[in-house]
Amino acid sequence: MPQLSIIIPARNEELNIISTVMKLEETVTVDFEIIIVDDHSTDDTKKTADDLAAKYANIRVVENQSTPSFVNALVCGINHVRSDIFVPVMADLCDDPETINKMYEKMNEGYDIVAGSRYMSTGKRMGGSIFKAFFSSFMGKSLFFLIGIPTRDIANAFKMYRKKILNGMLIESRGFEVSAEIPLKAYFNGAKITEVPTVWKERKAGKSHFKMLKIGPRYIRLYLWAIMKALLSKQIVKQ
Repeated sequence: MPQLSIIIPARNEELNIISTVMKLEETVTVDFEIIIVDDHSTDDTKKTADDLAAKYANIRVVENQSTPSFVNALVCGINHVRSDIFVPVMADLCDDPETINKMYEKMNEGYDIVAGSRYMSTGKRMGGSIFKAFFSSFMGKSLFFLIGIPTRDIANAFKMYRKKILNGMLIESRGFEVSAEIPLKAYFNGAKITEVPTVWKERKAGKSHFKMLKIGPRYIRLYLWAIMKALLSKQIVKQ
């Protein structure tokens, strides 16, 4: 059984998937598997992924049989992992594979979730929308101070998890906001969380499927839910 499962949700990423996989193969030092989830691609992503699986023995390709979305592709990948620890990695190589080794070291210290953080010391976000950067930074840093969750980057999808934290958890997200939902719910369930710095880079090829106007309100609902949950928990403790 591999020590780590890397899940790559991929929709129309034929221009990026090869470089992402090769970088992972060159960089990650623990025994790992890669699960590429084809999320209803209309280009040659599936064929390219199959070619990579033929070349690398640690790669498997699966297809999201549910409706296309990041959350459904992620859940599909989770259902196929063979390790007790997994990390989603974006197919466009915006995530830094070198951070994975640091994340795994922290998992060995007993953490349940290790977040790759763009907004802690030595972390960085390079490129992309200024509005998106402000939104994710404000959300992460304010929740860090308001509810005490030990990561300043709750919105980043680049987090390493112990699979057991999902036991009994109802995932209600419809898209990318699942990256905030899971750690927030795990935090209130008592999960041990930490963060390590990472550098995020805007994609060089292909098209992002993250639509701020569509997904932003879902993040805001989670944000408000977390604050209310924290306030109610403190009231219960005081009583």
